[in-house]
Amino acid sequence: MAGIKYMLQKEVFEADERILSVCNVTELYKKKKNSYLTIVSATRNRLPQVSLAQVKQYDKGVYKKKRTWTLDEVKVVDGKHDSPETHELDLTLEKQYKWFAVNLHERQNFLTVLWKQIQKHVAGDKAAFRNIPKAWLTEASPERSVSEKCDVGTEEDNGEDPEAYEDFHALTEKEELHLNRLMGECDFAISDAEQFMEQLGRNLQELDGANVQSVLASEKQVNALMEQIETAIAEAERVEERLDAYDEILCHIRDTMEKMGEKNTMIEVANTNNIKLMGELERIVSQLDLAHGHQLALTDTDLTSPAGLAAAIAAGKALQTAMNSDIDPALLRLTAVQDQRKRFEKWKAKFSQTISRHLNNMFIHLGNDPGEGQGSDPHLPKHTSVHRELAAFAELMHWLKAMDRKAYDQLAKVYTSSLNKVYEREIKHFFDQARQQVMREDVAASTSATRGKQLLQPYGIIGINRDLWAPGIEGAERQKLDGILEKVLGDLEPVALSEQMFCISFFQMDVLSPTTRNTQTTLEAKKIDRQINEEVRKMMTELFGCLEPELNSFIQSFEKVDSFYSMYVLVRLSQHVMSAQDAHSFLSMTFASALVHVKRNFDKFMQIQLQSVREAKVPKRSKCGLLPYVENFEEFAWYTQLVATIFECIPNHAQEHSKTPRQVVNMENYHHMHSLLAQLKVAALDGQKKEAKVRYKEALDAYVTKYFGRPLEKLNLFFEGVQMKVQQGVKETEISYQMAYSKQELRKVISQYPAREVKKGLESLYKKVEKHLCEEENLLQVVWRAMQEEFIAQYNFLEERIQRCYAGAMITLDFSIDDILEFFSEIARSH
Repeated sequence: MAGIKYMLQKEVFEADERILSVCNVTELYKKKKNSYLTIVSATRNRLPQVSLAQVKQYDKGVYKKKRTWTLDEVKVVDGKHDSPETHELDLTLEKQYKWFAVNLHERQNFLTVLWKQIQKHVAGDKAAFRNIPKAWLTEASPERSVSEKCDVGTEEDNGEDPEAYEDFHALTEKEELHLNRLMGECDFAISDAEQFMEQLGRNLQELDGANVQSVLASEKQVNALMEQIETAIAEAERVEERLDAYDEILCHIRDTMEKMGEKNTMIEVANTNNIKLMGELERIVSQLDLAHGHQLALTDTDLTSPAGLAAAIAAGKALQTAMNSDIDPALLRLTAVQDQRKRFEKWKAKFSQTISRHLNNMFIHLGNDPGEGQGSDPHLPKHTSVHRELAAFAELMHWLKAMDRKAYDQLAKVYTSSLNKVYEREIKHFFDQARQQVMREDVAASTSATRGKQLLQPYGIIGINRDLWAPGIEGAERQKLDGILEKVLGDLEPVALSEQMFCISFFQMDVLSPTTRNTQTTLEAKKIDRQINEEVRKMMTELFGCLEPELNSFIQSFEKVDSFYSMYVLVRLSQHVMSAQDAHSFLSMTFASALVHVKRNFDKFMQIQLQSVREAKVPKRSKCGLLPYVENFEEFAWYTQLVATIFECIPNHAQEHSKTPRQVVNMENYHHMHSLLAQLKVAALDGQKKEAKVRYKEALDAYVTKYFGRPLEKLNLFFEGVQMKVQQGVKETEISYQMAYSKQELRKVISQYPAREVKKGLESLYKKVEKHLCEEENLLQVVWRAMQEEFIAQYNFLEERIQRCYAGAMITLDFSIDDILEFFSEIARSH
């Protein structure tokens, strides 16, 4: 290390800079890139300045300083671990540097010197030293012995080789005393080194001779010592024999004690096992013990009185708890346990038979329950009294589900078959009453709607003229029929939901296995919930087997009365399906199934409507006017697909009328569609409303462009020629010098359009427009105003051209914009 320190001192640092400590380090995760961390002291202006520098070796062995920091810049020194064997070293300066010290001694010396220099030279906040042995961070640190001493020596010797101090060792006190004594005896040693060396040689020879004489003189003493050693060996052998005897005795005692300890352990194990066995037996006895009162309630069950019913429920729960006790399988082989469990089985069979017989009789008698009253109006009675009576036996039914599943399933079948008869009778009567009420409304509506009409086409076909429709249902009559349907659906919901809730509660259908309800995983719980829903719907289907056929038949009776009514049924059923609290309930599924049938019928009805639009006949009157499906659209404004079909068919049918221009047919029908959609204010049809307005405006512009044309045609042709000359390079101010476009030629053309002739032409145009347009849409003034705007635009164009090309010629048209406005206004008022 002294060599690299000397080299760095010589090659990198200045003469007035002195290296206090060097540590060979690498970056923590790039251990191939070596560098040296140095602590350097420099004297500037008689003041010592200590800094921290990183020196790196570059190509061709050149060493250069890469970074330099003052001690004030050091914020944190982290040794990572207080063990001296740790190589890591983190310094927080302008950022955190992570180093790996190659040599532990260098790392220790570097940290010690850095701490001392910071404590000595930093006046303000000093760096924090973490995870470093406390012994290193003291003024009396041992690390000063080598490096600092070497540094001091270097400074004092003014450039001597620092490697000379690497092997220096201080003399001990004893060596120093002997050396002083020797030097005192030979005062001449300093002045005559050769004489001193001869004196030392003679002394050495005398000492060697004395040493040999001493060895020869001590032979007798050595023999005596050897005899004593042999005596001691013999005595040691006798002691060893006695120790062996003692060892055998101790081994015997140890074996005896071990056997006694094993016996004590076995006794403790036996006592512990006896205590556990006694506790287990007591637990089994308490679990399998059934009170005498419960035994009587199980064998002599009374389900006719409230007290007997309560005793039976309590006894059943106690028996269920005892039979489901958690007993070790090994203990089940005990004779007493087996005998007790046999008694339980007998009591369970007896108790289950009594409950099944009693509930079976109750269920059978349910078939004769008249409900809660039936009148002439459609009304579906509830069975709350039956549910209230059976609710008292719900816990016994739950007991059967857990203890005797066969009896439980049999009772469930008896209940569904008995209640099915009641509900089938009541539901059929309920729908018969509702159907009769519908027929009464049908007869009344048909009587009021006939009015001597001949049946030509079915009622409500949008593509057929309304005068050809067969008699239909008025709006008020539809409201009455809608009210009947709503009442039927509203009466079905409470009855079906009440029965479903009772079945779930009474038959405990919300759990499949009461004994394991708390042991399922989340996935298993979802499967069980799905299975529960299927079980509930299955029971409800068996109870209300006739509900869906009756409901579909009832809906068909509505559709026979009025083909439009499939829409009302679709809306009502959709509302009830969407508002259902339990989307998986039996009634919701029934309504959803009926909704599918209604939707199919509605789709068929709308397909007929769409086909009638495509096959609609254009009116043969002189003016086409509104197409039949546009005129009838208000009845069907709720069907967006119909609007798209109407928009598609209007241009096709507009070409079929021989007398009315297609632009007029498009304009009037799209205008009617836009007005109607704007009045309805249906949010879902806002896009179609905007499209209708765009198509109406396009048709209006096309009609004005074609039939208004250019009333000043020759004047327009004249200025088209002027424009061609300008494009060929003639300046606008020089156009009047062209023979064909002179001022005289322009005046000739203008003279052909006197004001009276222009007004006469506009009157003829108004009559033509009036002949094209129908009176229902009242678009004549709209079209006339559009033509007025077109004429004014053409007039402004011509006036602008005259002023640009014939400025100062005092040439103007025979009429002004005010005249044009007056012409259009007088013509409109006169008609």
